[in-house]
Amino acid sequence: MAGGFEQLKEAVQQRLGKVPFDLAVVLGSGLGAAAENLEGSQVFPYGDYTCFPRTELAGHAGQLLAGNLQGWRVLVFQGRFHLYQGLDARQVCAPVQLAKLLGCRFLLLTNAVGGIRQDLLPGHFMFISDHINLLGDNPLRGQSNDPFLDLSQLYDQQHYAALQAFALRRDISLAQGVLAALPGPSYETPAEIRALGLLGADAVSMSTVPEAIMGKYLGMRVAGLSYVANRAAGLSASPLSHQEVLAVGRNGVSALAELILRLILLWQAES
Repeated sequence: MAGGFEQLKEAVQQRLGKVPFDLAVVLGSGLGAAAENLEGSQVFPYGDYTCFPRTELAGHAGQLLAGNLQGWRVLVFQGRFHLYQGLDARQVCAPVQLAKLLGCRFLLLTNAVGGIRQDLLPGHFMFISDHINLLGDNPLRGQSNDPFLDLSQLYDQQHYAALQAFALRRDISLAQGVLAALPGPSYETPAEIRALGLLGADAVSMSTVPEAIMGKYLGMRVAGLSYVANRAAGLSASPLSHQEVLAVGRNGVSALAELILRLILLWQAES
């Protein structure tokens, strides 16, 4: 696995130079087209490199794009990995580990979620404020080098107010909320969704949490942006399906791209 990381690092640097990258973006189900604004991008298919797990999923292109955005050097991972594909929490963090190897200081994780809180409707966005890890795994399990990580300030909230003000001007619905992560691949039962609501979860996903923990462990600034693809189980008359998630996700690509660009500008303004 380590050798695979080095192989891909060398391939990226050969095409785009050895200057460190600034930001890595992981795109969730149906959100891959948000990478279209990347300038001078080079494509690196996951299947060509052994550092990525050998698994595929509908709605994920399965490739890394490397290029420039708003003056930053950016890595965009079109497709992520999940525990329900037979992987453990460390394996699904391969994109994050590579991002750190290429110098990224910032990590933006996006996903498609089911809305639990009443005001989180399909088409809305949620800026992740915290999470509840119900995956039954942690990417730091077995890590010998100081794995006891403080997660009390895991998700970057510094620019939420400014990002929300921008979203309001652009007629994009954006709120803060707590993400619950369950392993899948089946969707949750209505009883489980009621329980998650009592626990304080505002939305539910099958991803993101391991990558956020790994990003924090590796010293990156981590932000999470969820796109509400459907109401969670029992909260809508329609049955849940992955095809629906992908279809609704494609509708949010343009707004997601706008939010990503604005967040980069807010991060850049810090210095």
